Amino acid sequence: MNETTQDILLFVNGIKYTINNVQPEWTLLYFLRHHLRLTGTKLVCGEGGCGACTVMVSKYDKFEKKVVHYSVNSCLIALCTLDHAAVTTIEGIGNTEEKVHPVQERIAKAHGSQCGFCTPGFVMSMYTLLRNNPQPTEEDIEDACESNLCRCTGYRPILDGFKTFCKTYCCKKELLEAEKQTQENDMDCKLYKLSDLMDYDPSQDIIFPPELLLLKDKPTKSLQINGSNITWFRPSSLDQLLLLKREYPKAKLVVGNTEVGIEMKFKDISYPIIISPNEIPDLNIVKHTDEGIEIGACMSLTKLNRILSDAIEKLPEYKTRTFTAIVEMLRWFAGHQTRNVGSIVGNIMTASPISDLNPLFLASKTRVYIQSAGNEKKEITMDESFFTGYRKTRLDDDEVIIAILIPFTKENEYFLGFKQARRRSDDIAIVNAGMRIVIEKSSMPSAHVVKDCTLSFGGMAPITVVARRASNFLIGREWNKDLTELIIPILNEDMPLSFSTPGGMVEYRKALACSFFFKFFLTVTSRLSPAEDITGAEIPPTYLSATSTFKKDPTRSIQVFEKPDANQSDNDALLRPIVHTSALKQATGEAVYCDDMPKYERELFAGLVLSQRAHAIIESVDYSDALSMPGVFCHVTADDIKGFNLFGAIQADEEVFATKEVTCVGQMIGVILADTKQQANKAAKAVRVVYKDLTPILTIEEAIQAGSFYPCDHQIQVEGIEQEIEKSDRILEGDIRIGGQEHFYLEPQSCLALPKLESGEMEIFTSTQGPHLIHENACKVLGVPLNKVVCRTKRLGGGFGGKESRTLLVALAASVSAQKSKRPVRCILDRDIDMSTTGTRHPFLFNYKIGFSTYGVINALRLRMYANCGNSLDLSPAVIQRSVLTCSSCYRIPYFEISSYLCKTNIPSNTAFRGFGSPQGVFSIETILSEIAADCGISQLQVRELNLFQDGDLTHYGDVVEESRAQLVLNEVIKRSDFHRRQIDIESYNRENRWTKRGIAAIPLGYPIGYPIKFLNQGAALVMIYTDGSILLNHGGVEMGQGLHTKMIQICSHILEVPTERIYTIETNTSNVPNAVQTAASMSTDLNGAAVANACEKLKDRIKPYQEANPKGKWEDWIQAAYLDRVNLSANGFYSVPGLVPDSKGNKGKTYLYRTFGAAVSEVEIDTLTGDFHVLRTDIVMDIGKSLNPAVDVGQIEGGFIQGMGLFTLEEHVFSPNGYLLTRGPGTYKIPSSTDIPNEFYVYLLPNVPNKHAIYSSKGIGEPPLVLGVSVFFAIKDAITAARQDAGVNNTFRLDSPATCEKIRMACNDRITVS
Repeated sequence: MNETTQDILLFVNGIKYTINNVQPEWTLLYFLRHHLRLTGTKLVCGEGGCGACTVMVSKYDKFEKKVVHYSVNSCLIALCTLDHAAVTTIEGIGNTEEKVHPVQERIAKAHGSQCGFCTPGFVMSMYTLLRNNPQPTEEDIEDACESNLCRCTGYRPILDGFKTFCKTYCCKKELLEAEKQTQENDMDCKLYKLSDLMDYDPSQDIIFPPELLLLKDKPTKSLQINGSNITWFRPSSLDQLLLLKREYPKAKLVVGNTEVGIEMKFKDISYPIIISPNEIPDLNIVKHTDEGIEIGACMSLTKLNRILSDAIEKLPEYKTRTFTAIVEMLRWFAGHQTRNVGSIVGNIMTASPISDLNPLFLASKTRVYIQSAGNEKKEITMDESFFTGYRKTRLDDDEVIIAILIPFTKENEYFLGFKQARRRSDDIAIVNAGMRIVIEKSSMPSAHVVKDCTLSFGGMAPITVVARRASNFLIGREWNKDLTELIIPILNEDMPLSFSTPGGMVEYRKALACSFFFKFFLTVTSRLSPAEDITGAEIPPTYLSATSTFKKDPTRSIQVFEKPDANQSDNDALLRPIVHTSALKQATGEAVYCDDMPKYERELFAGLVLSQRAHAIIESVDYSDALSMPGVFCHVTADDIKGFNLFGAIQADEEVFATKEVTCVGQMIGVILADTKQQANKAAKAVRVVYKDLTPILTIEEAIQAGSFYPCDHQIQVEGIEQEIEKSDRILEGDIRIGGQEHFYLEPQSCLALPKLESGEMEIFTSTQGPHLIHENACKVLGVPLNKVVCRTKRLGGGFGGKESRTLLVALAASVSAQKSKRPVRCILDRDIDMSTTGTRHPFLFNYKIGFSTYGVINALRLRMYANCGNSLDLSPAVIQRSVLTCSSCYRIPYFEISSYLCKTNIPSNTAFRGFGSPQGVFSIETILSEIAADCGISQLQVRELNLFQDGDLTHYGDVVEESRAQLVLNEVIKRSDFHRRQIDIESYNRENRWTKRGIAAIPLGYPIGYPIKFLNQGAALVMIYTDGSILLNHGGVEMGQGLHTKMIQICSHILEVPTERIYTIETNTSNVPNAVQTAASMSTDLNGAAVANACEKLKDRIKPYQEANPKGKWEDWIQAAYLDRVNLSANGFYSVPGLVPDSKGNKGKTYLYRTFGAAVSEVEIDTLTGDFHVLRTDIVMDIGKSLNPAVDVGQIEGGFIQGMGLFTLEEHVFSPNGYLLTRGPGTYKIPSSTDIPNEFYVYLLPNVPNKHAIYSSKGIGEPPLVLGVSVFFAIKDAITAARQDAGVNNTFRLDSPATCEKIRMACNDRITVS
């Protein structure tokens, strides 16, 4: 090598850094957060699957001879690869102290930042787009954001905010029409004003460092960096690379680190020697030849896309059919950040059996140019012999791919690629394929014969395969429709999948392979010259829908809400769409989350020692190896606990540290404390635990069989229920299942425990929805009274119920460790550990028997519900109680008996999730109604309207229905969505299209708000006015993105009549507001808002005399006067919900005071051959009383709906037979992305519907919209019904939740699925 150095020259936000002693395993994100303390860039998944860590890299590209800007996942890209690069982070483009960047301003003011943890990543994706294209189209913007995930907003406000950079956005017809209509009826559709946004001036963006430009003409130097565990080489020539491969034949070549980085982090694979060939000219070439295009092995996938797209535009169509297939595949290949750095050769040599590109390379007979250390050159055609085993190729260890040649296609050659994944964008394939065929006219009139054929598949074997029998079978045969029948058994022979095949979904994968060929046949046939009459290959016009490729139009949306009263002062913030108080700080990276806090002196990091068995006796635990590792301080076990080794939200039935027995994979056994997180986690894995295995119980069925239940007293018994059912006109019975759901809050579970120097005091900084719950349990475990410990929560990067009780795991681990070590202890879970230890939404199984009239009116229902609770009780009794009480939604069920069961299993304890048990319960009733409609031969809408409850009806738990607006919201959404006309259009579409079907569903909802447990219905606040007139507002609620602090400030501002800028909320703190209930149940505004109002009214009364004495004075004058007169300028507020218990006037009390009503209409289109679907349109109408902040409430509605859509369609948990969670990151667990949201998304807040039971006539809104996501599920079911009708199959079928692509496809019975 020419030069050996440990130095990397890097610019970050315009500042030069010469970095010494670089460790090759350091990622850019690690360097930014831990060395530069730039914490605006977030760590969420660590695998490049969420986009939260996005930054912009700028380099002078010596091959393109220009400065290039591209987005990267900083959690994966190796710092070593960024020598002579400039990195721009969220902090580098703007801040609130000086000036924010227009991108930051627009995402904030458009209300696109809720919890804010994803915001920096979105900002940097958009910023990078603008650096490359200052005038993007709407399509460009949606494309740039598709690989960034958000769990809060539902994406719409993010995209809308960014689309203001499009010149045409403000003139969109639907927006202008909506504005005109709302002005006529005291409604509004503007959540922000375009005129308030600053202009974007590209000339003000940070420039590329001149120092790096001066180096552009100097030869690239070779580098060698010797780390503690890895030696990293960057050769500058092909000769140097080949010499290195001779010396280190097992060395790993890394270009983008998108695969190796994941292997090292999550699979503990060690690569002592890494070679980065990125800068070698021979590996970055592009040559256009007579045979095709030769492309260097290190060319990024983004550049490959650009090269091929340019060729498609310039060359005849017939020559570029392979290129077109590759470009189409790249649309859905990972995300922008991955494609920008991932290389062609990396994709080939990774040899993944589900590679998106390798089936295309095999089918097209792409050529690979190889050179070895002995300088031997050879050329290999990629065929069935190229991949020799799982992640193995024909190449020898010392051989290197130099380039590939992608050949042109001939006029009579047709080429297509196919892919099906769980989610359309940024997802790995379930099955993919490349198909090439050469067809020539035969001597027979009007006949065509197959001259050559290659059918290649991924996801059907341990390697990418060529279906050789099927390919050979087609050669020489006439091209006609009989082939589609004949090929099915041959494909199944080529690619046999046993029942135990890794990845499961065996029948679905086999069906996909055959479906892909069917699509291929139809597409090729449709493209053959229309003038040629192809005997036996005619395509019915209804079949052409199978030949189309997916194209999503830019999203359209309108949000309509009620204007404030005309008499309300313009300065009054209440009922107005003001921006989330932290939005700008979140958009600039200045907002501080738990792990962003600066490191304390002598701070230790906690690595958790976790069970690797689902159920076992612990025979021994050996910490000796771990304790001998560098940086390790000590270990912590149950023996170190001074209080109780038990905790729990309702009942203390869970050990902090397991002592004798483990009851799930991921249960905590102990803690390793070390100087760094990496050292702690590595040492924790080195702890040796000897187990004696016991038989685990994982599923509801296994629990039922074993009689494994927790005690449960939430039952509703109805005498004579069986007789009532039997005397009904019709009876149905069956089972319904709904799976769990991962919270996927972007900020992982986090805690920092800070021990004090006296009396056992401690401060606990934690990301929790329940500071009091942490406070109470921590003190019991630590053995100290509550007055010695303070729990503090600044904000959460998302919660959704997952941080209500399960935060106890990390909080107790950190607290006990801090108590033992007498040093600060930080515990931050990695995403895979978080997902595999903290539980999910409860999966449910329902068994029902229902009696109803011939017309579809329900008479009696017996429902058994089983919840999979996991290995501890946690909040499961409250979850199933909620499901029991709210499952009827807005429907009248005269006789309703419910039996509920809490299944005790050996999976991590399931817990609270937005909606608690309501989504599962409502899903069961909606499914039953759907079955009734099918049985009675009436419409889905009709059966729901027939059974809506009315005022005066009695619920199954004894409350009288009052102010029901179920019919009102349903009527409104039917009208606004033009439901009936669209139903007719859908029927017409379905008649004309055999292989794509559309469906529509209208779902109403009545969602009871509140806690059914009396003591939880309380809120408290502390409001303090300082002598300068500023106000510090404290309350018991936690800000987790839902805008709670913003609404509290609006209430305070309204009562005290001061600008919101005077009011500030620092944090939620148990020393300011003690004993606060968890922030949950859509009740936080009701409880804390009323408490804040109570405190502010007290202060208003105290200040009033000084206002009257000096009416021309200012706020500061009145405060100063009151202070000098010794008036208490601090007030406690308190509120307890009235009417929940019997009173002296004979009122028996209510379980819930009111309901939030809503209704949604969703329309979908499904591909019946693959199970793919997309949502064409959703209309939502909500009755939320008087909205305190329409922007916040609309955000909750849209975000909740998309989260619910994920629950009912995309999100699926998979456990191995031994209890190990397989879906433990964004690579395997799919939440909706921005490409999954409805193409048209309309929200309407019902006007003139005050609510007398809550603060300023508002209503709780956080949870109800999630349940409306079920409208997408039933629209899918409607579309499947249409497909089954075409196939002549019985329309009675079971569809469990989630309605994944697998379930959709297999429900669309046809000749392929039954083969």
